Amino acid sequence: MTRMRFFASALATCAAAVAAACGTDAVSTGTGPEVVVETIGDTTVVRTLSGSVWDGDAALVPEVTIGELEGPEEYLFGRISSITVDANGRVFVMDGQAGDIRVFDPGGTYVETVARRGEGPGELGNATSVAVLADGRVLAHEAGEMLVKVVGPAPADHELWTYPQGAIVVPVKPLRIDRSGRIQVPAASYSGGDFVQYLYVMDSRGEIVDSLAPPASGFEPPAVEVRLRMPVAGRSTAPVSVPLTARRYWTMHPNGRFLSGISTDYRIDLGLDDGVLRIENAYEPVPTSEAEREYHRERTTRSLRRTQSDWSWNGPPVPDAKPPFRGLVAGRDGRIWVLLWTEAHPVDNENHNPDNPFSDPVIWESPVRYDAFEQDGTHLGTLAAPDGFRVWPEPIFDGDQVWAVTGDELGVERVVRYRIAVGG
Repeated sequence: MTRMRFFASALATCAAAVAAACGTDAVSTGTGPEVVVETIGDTTVVRTLSGSVWDGDAALVPEVTIGELEGPEEYLFGRISSITVDANGRVFVMDGQAGDIRVFDPGGTYVETVARRGEGPGELGNATSVAVLADGRVLAHEAGEMLVKVVGPAPADHELWTYPQGAIVVPVKPLRIDRSGRIQVPAASYSGGDFVQYLYVMDSRGEIVDSLAPPASGFEPPAVEVRLRMPVAGRSTAPVSVPLTARRYWTMHPNGRFLSGISTDYRIDLGLDDGVLRIENAYEPVPTSEAEREYHRERTTRSLRRTQSDWSWNGPPVPDAKPPFRGLVAGRDGRIWVLLWTEAHPVDNENHNPDNPFSDPVIWESPVRYDAFEQDGTHLGTLAAPDGFRVWPEPIFDGDQVWAVTGDELGVERVVRYRIAVGG
């Protein structure tokens, strides 16, 4: 095992090849994050003890906004379910309510609608995510039909790519395309009574060339049990995760390998060609108030009593502190974005319906913040997102630009291109 202690100036030049290039302890007196690097077998651990390259928070500055409250139909969105951006900066917006895919130029001007809802060639059913190949073909994932619909590059060009049937398939992840141009198609099924997620990997012709399962962990999140009305896969009960507890998160990195972590600790693994890069970061647990815990207990109870009318809490309590993170996003440039748990606060629900027992007069909201890391594990800093920034559909991070869906107090959805402003 090799162990080294660095500040940012040393890490930037050495972290990518720490095991080979640095055989003894090295300490820099420069500024930036204080980092310890260790090699354990084929795993390189980059542990940030304090500090960051940005030396403070970064902010998002809006540059282009697509979407309006009133105006031409092509700028009105009902429910945006997926977005993507091609190499030329064109933005593709899938509206799940309208059932179409609209294209906008880098300045936000409407260009065309490449697919609409329907049952004909190239038309959409209940597509859940969109991706674009380098040659301009647009891919729409029809998870319920177990296929990928392909449109273009010419308007009359249509294809259907199928993949194997499973017991159940749900849109657990968006379509992705890695650096080699391979398409990662998310799928899930019940196997042996367990919910299993995996990926089919297709080439540019739609041929399945691989299937991938996230790294095994053995982790079981804290859960309560609910009695099922009808057995599923031989089970009469099902686990339901306790709110605000640790989860296992994973996504795919542009290098074609898994980025994963279990939020019991601030520890994230990135698969590499020759091993694993493990990112560890110091953090302060975020406390939960009794009011916030009670809010989540009541919501869970109301929800599960729809399935089991006499249900009562039968598992671990809602914790008094939150895990360090609640999601992972891999940027197109390889950067790693960790969605943090933050302190929540109650706000009035402007859409509260007193006649609906499942509508809460008050909801708890958490500010959106991400920790950013270079793909060598260097901690860049924390990004604070503005109000209305939505973490789903998944934002697109690429260099100093971010594309994301936002929602205002009237529920109007828009797609915004932001610039990352360090020190903002």
